[in-house]
Amino acid sequence: MATGTRHAGRQVGWLAIAAMAILLQACAQGPSGPPVRLFAVDLTGGAKNCVVPQVAPAAGQETPVAMKIGNDGGWCAITVANAGRAFDAGLLIAPPAHGKVLIHTVGTSTRIDYTPDLRFTGADAFTVRLVPGNATVRASVTVSPP
Repeated sequence: MATGTRHAGRQVGWLAIAAMAILLQACAQGPSGPPVRLFAVDLTGGAKNCVVPQVAPAAGQETPVAMKIGNDGGWCAITVANAGRAFDAGLLIAPPAHGKVLIHTVGTSTRIDYTPDLRFTGADAFTVRLVPGNATVRASVTVSPP
């Protein structure tokens, strides 16, 4: 009887290992389930007038983006993702001359926020490199009065 007990214990152990392997494989395939919820804090402070086309930067490629923003003190954002996930990092390789850039994760995306300097109107530009993949986003910004 002791032999049967050891055998049953091994079966339970192998079943636990198999179940864990299946769970890990499912996790490796990427996020599933309902879309990520955005909270008010993720949207607070956005400019009332912000126009940005949807972009999908490719690894090793430069993606031009034309932004238009009304300078009411708010930010305007470029939202990008890396195969359905946020990029690990965004590196500001050419900062704007007349504003600030904040690169951060919001849900499953990376958001590149541009906020123009107070009372600035005119043209501005900045460049961000996204990691992994070294995709580059080169933004040309037109800032108008509020």
